[in-house]
Amino acid sequence: MTLKRSVIGRPKNQVETVKALGLKKIGDSRELADTPAIRGMIKTVQHLVEVEA
Repeated sequence: MTLKRSVIGRPKNQVETVKALGLKKIGDSRELADTPAIRGMIKTVQHLVEVEA
């Protein structure tokens, strides 16, 4: 997944979720395991990230 939009001005829970996913700057990418917990985190910030299958 890749962070596509800034977290500036976003609610605290969204900022913390992006951090927990290991994303810091726009354009940062991470490859994570497909678990229910990760899917829930992605759903919380789906408007900020792009998920590649």
